Amino acid sequence: SITGETVDLLEPYLDMEDYNLETAKKVCGNVAGLCSWTQAMAYFYGINKEVLPLKANLALQEGRLAAAQIELNNAQIQLDEKQMELDQVQAMYDTAMKEKQALLDDAEACRRKMNNATALIEGLGGEKLRWTASSKNFQNQIVNLVGNVLLATGFLSYSGPFNQEYRNLLLQLWKKEMDNSKIPYSNDLNLTGMLVDNATVGEWNLQGLPSDDLSIQNGIIVTKASRYPLLIDPQGQGKIWIKNKEKNNGLQVTAMNHKFFRNHI
Repeated sequence: SITGETVDLLEPYLDMEDYNLETAKKVCGNVAGLCSWTQAMAYFYGINKEVLPLKANLALQEGRLAAAQIELNNAQIQLDEKQMELDQVQAMYDTAMKEKQALLDDAEACRRKMNNATALIEGLGGEKLRWTASSKNFQNQIVNLVGNVLLATGFLSYSGPFNQEYRNLLLQLWKKEMDNSKIPYSNDLNLTGMLVDNATVGEWNLQGLPSDDLSIQNGIIVTKASRYPLLIDPQGQGKIWIKNKEKNNGLQVTAMNHKFFRNHI
């Protein structure tokens, strides 16, 4: 309840040199404390005069702080809600981007396949003529198969004892008879290529068989004919070839003048 007027009235007393606790104790010790109390109250008024606006401002600022805190809480709630929405949209975006990338990868794979297919089709387009010719050739081979087999059979069965010249003559005679009987055959028939492949011929050559046409034909007759062949082999080439060819099959070799062969007879 102290006022500024009261403090102003006290001011002359407070400024006196003997207005203090020590002097008051000397004059009247029982009430000396009132001297200090009046000084303290005047000092309190001066301090409180500065503190009161600060308290009022503090209360105002606390009110503003409370309102701001409420606004902050509301804003935080909205931020959390928006963050959840953002997370959901981000998840949808990530999913969409993955689907987009998958579609791009599929499109690229399809593009590569299409390019490969186009290249293959263009490459195979050039084979059409060859396939057409091959198909026609196969059809001719089917038509001529009976005559070709007949010539091959006759060659295996009857041409073994003769030389190359007489074998060719036999083929010409057989072809003439087949023409008379209207049996189709291939004019360019190669009996050697029909009855044996090149790999087998190469293996025979490694085993010691000469590479001329007569020797190859003899090898065909030896291996393909159903009857046992009799080899007239003055140079020993056929014997060497047969020994090498049948070496891994347990071939046993003897001679008419061998003692076991003679005793066995």
